[in-house]
Amino acid sequence: MTHESIRIIRDEHGALAAMLRSLVMMVERGPGDAADQFFDVLRAMLFYIDEFPERLHHPKESELLFPKVVRAAPQTGEAIAQLERDHARGEGAVRELQHQLLAWELLGDSRRAAFEAAARSYVSFYLEHMHLEEKEILPAAEKALDAQDWAELDAAFATNCDPLTGKYPRDPLYDRLFTRIVMIAPEPIGLGSTR
Repeated sequence: MTHESIRIIRDEHGALAAMLRSLVMMVERGPGDAADQFFDVLRAMLFYIDEFPERLHHPKESELLFPKVVRAAPQTGEAIAQLERDHARGEGAVRELQHQLLAWELLGDSRRAAFEAAARSYVSFYLEHMHLEEKEILPAAEKALDAQDWAELDAAFATNCDPLTGKYPRDPLYDRLFTRIVMIAPEPIGLGSTR
């Protein structure tokens, strides 16, 4: 039986992975003749990453999931320590990426290569982070946690409601953000062109 919190975590990982891949595709194709739109969407994508995974998803992992897993399955301690270091690094990394994007937008192509390298590094870091969680932590949790642990985790993660997972209605507060991303970003996250 898959617990609701595990399903939500995997759905959120899937939505974030799609966002990250779309970000790389956009960076590879560049601004073309629509620089304003290009930078606008990249800013929206980075804001999403900062707003949802960094502020909703990661705190619940760090404060609820990881302590329960390391208590019930101590062999996960090293992996959890790495994931916690990743969480500590992640918020600053996305903010630095936002800064580098702004530098490219305002100061021109002399800043493009630095942003592209930082974006690729960030995406690789984040995909590896999610892979470690899914390969080691979630299976250990499924084996080791008890019914009370699952009830607490399921209740906590049920409040995340990330609309990019496709499982929840869009929050009017974020409607403009998601419309901007979905209409312009390329697949797999949006409807925009891949060229």
